[in-house]
Amino acid sequence: MPELPEVETTLRGLNILIGLKVIKVHVTTKKLRYTIPNTIFKIEKNSKVAKVERIAKYILIHFDSGYSIVIHLGMSGRLKIINKSNKTYKHDHFLLKLNKSKTLVFNDARKFGFIDVDKSLIIYKRRYITSLGIDALSLKLNSKYLIKKIGKSEVPIKQILLNQKILSGIGNIYASEILFDAKISPFVKGRLLKTKQMNSLIKSIRKILKKAIKLGGSSIRDYSSSDGTLGNFQSKFFVYNQEGKTISKYKVKKVVQYGRSTYYCPGLQKEQNSN
Repeated sequence: MPELPEVETTLRGLNILIGLKVIKVHVTTKKLRYTIPNTIFKIEKNSKVAKVERIAKYILIHFDSGYSIVIHLGMSGRLKIINKSNKTYKHDHFLLKLNKSKTLVFNDARKFGFIDVDKSLIIYKRRYITSLGIDALSLKLNSKYLIKKIGKSEVPIKQILLNQKILSGIGNIYASEILFDAKISPFVKGRLLKTKQMNSLIKSIRKILKKAIKLGGSSIRDYSSSDGTLGNFQSKFFVYNQEGKTISKYKVKKVVQYGRSTYYCPGLQKEQNSN
């Protein structure tokens, strides 16, 4: 599933659409994770793309008509920008045709993504947005916030990182990489993290996510950016998908937590605080 770095990379590629006029909205498949609402056609002809933004793993495209489109990429979804001469392909479910021969296409083979449309002020009140925790790259993320949210938690820190109601944007890949960088065991309960460890964790969150964005995200399955470029952060993985790799004479191990694969290095991510 595309995580914050992949969504942010995609978003940055959409900046070239700002100021372009809508020529036509074309829907080939309405039934994705949720049915695309008929309000999609409220993105009326000749309205302009006014702004694009990311909220957690959601991409928002705002129009000067006062309407907005929200796109979640799901497991295999991607947005691509094609020129007029480019052909469309199977699983291209939504096309936003713009002037200057640009077309934004939402492609999703597994149909786990979704598209929502409404007036911009209403979109911001959607529960899937209002229920989100602080963005993982927000400057407001600090140890005080984490203490308030997880200071009494019996849940392992790996699972806490995946909880979008606490920290939004982090997924399974980056959770493992972040915890390795911070030298924190994925099994440590939230309430056992000391303030110093929380500060290290926040530092690693910013370090890993920013590095991944700089490298265009991770292309390990279906992901590529809006211009078709593959990400390269997967070449920098220390632990994710690296079971058996030796780091400073210690082996990377794979375990399953809450049904998700966790990769970590027991020799470097001590578990003495996990009891």
